[in-house]
Amino acid sequence: MTHRHLQIVVCAAGPAADVTQLITNATQQSWTTAVTATPSALDFIDAEAIERLTGRPVRSTYRSPDRTHRSLPVADALVIAPATYNSLNKIALGIADNYALTTVAELIGRQVPTVVVPFVNAALAARAPFQRAVADLRDERVQVFLGTDHGWEPHPAGSGSSRQRAFPWAAALEAAIQMASGGPASTTNQG
Repeated sequence: MTHRHLQIVVCAAGPAADVTQLITNATQQSWTTAVTATPSALDFIDAEAIERLTGRPVRSTYRSPDRTHRSLPVADALVIAPATYNSLNKIALGIADNYALTTVAELIGRQVPTVVVPFVNAALAARAPFQRAVADLRDERVQVFLGTDHGWEPHPAGSGSSRQRAFPWAAALEAAIQMASGGPASTTNQG
């Protein structure tokens, strides 16, 4: 059986603590995984547990110049989850001010099948910059899990912790697998 590789990027939001669910589900479906974290996300995750599951260190910084070999396999799919308001806007604008966002920018540019699952409150999601960012990413064939089509809506301000357990890890993985297999990407602009 051919193993495929899922690159995972986590941002600093509550559901990041549960990224091991995504890793475990992917591994059970014969995918290898690696996790890259935004600098702020490091405080939300258990890097040692992730490293035990993936067999790879969590990356959050650029590699040193003395390392000449590529440390990660070529990605067959990318899941960015949870994606914060800040990170989603930066990704859409092409801002790559840390290792994680540089990785995302490159993988999207290579047209690696990409799924983004935002974790934002309704007030932030109502902002025009966020709505433009979602539309721009969808125009680039990035599947943004947001809106009634995906069963994942922004939560009321101040209620994020109550939504954390409902985070759609399994659905994001299934979408990434489908896209990597040549299935359609959802580009609807609902949200």
